Amino acid sequence: MYTSVKEIMETCEKERIPFWECVRKEDCAEQAMSPEENFDKMKKMYLAMRAADQSYDPQLLSQSGMSGRDGAKIAAARQEGKLLCGDFIGLVMEKAVQMGESNACMKRIVAAPTAGSCGVLPAVLLSLQEQKGFDDERMTEALYVAAGIGGVIASRAFLAGAAGGCQAEIGSASSMAAGAAAYLNGGDTEAIAHAAALAMKNLLGLACDPVAGLVEIPCVKRNVIGAVNALTSADLAIAGVESRIPVDEVFDAMRSIGRSLPENIRETGLGGLAATPTGAALRERLRNL
Repeated sequence: MYTSVKEIMETCEKERIPFWECVRKEDCAEQAMSPEENFDKMKKMYLAMRAADQSYDPQLLSQSGMSGRDGAKIAAARQEGKLLCGDFIGLVMEKAVQMGESNACMKRIVAAPTAGSCGVLPAVLLSLQEQKGFDDERMTEALYVAAGIGGVIASRAFLAGAAGGCQAEIGSASSMAAGAAAYLNGGDTEAIAHAAALAMKNLLGLACDPVAGLVEIPCVKRNVIGAVNALTSADLAIAGVESRIPVDEVFDAMRSIGRSLPENIRETGLGGLAATPTGAALRERLRNL
């Protein structure tokens, strides 16, 4: 597994292959699979994301009653032209919330890279496919790009909120999605790296403070921020805006910040929003059910 984006970029240049193919080649070696088998496996992962999106139930509520039905509200507002962000970003918001709600309601989702951040990458990729008409093969290539970035983050830092706060979950998902979006928009390896760096930089220090310890409040709606941040970061990179801090150093900074975060804002449900009067009241209500 690659331990730096720089290493991926150097391999791409040396072997004259795109970012996604470099990631696939490494994965084939690790799993002893043919390129065709490996690609088919990754494509099935993307199709599972789409199936999860299509199976969203607008009437379903989570067992706690704290999650559900908001995705349908966003969809209605988008269709009525009420959203300031417009139709495309509205679609991204809609899909991000719906996927997060499906997770809270125990439906089948793809953890990308975690269940708590499962809405970011699908919201970006599925919306781009709907808008731009990319085929499933192109989307699978983008998923390889995201996976390569995620693998580096996992190697250099962490992906779990318990280890590094929500920057490790939503931040990592946003970084992965930004790189994938940059690739889909014609970005080269440099653009992919800058997009990933810019996205992570924007979410450094994000606390993990789930109310009542459940991956619902504020987790579901943070997927929206991660998805929209990914798209703006990809656009910055495509426009030629660069991260002054190299992407691998950004990931290292995330690790350092995560280790510095107090335990009460690392998925313990003891601090941040979970410790507010309303958060505490919700926790007590659920304990008494």
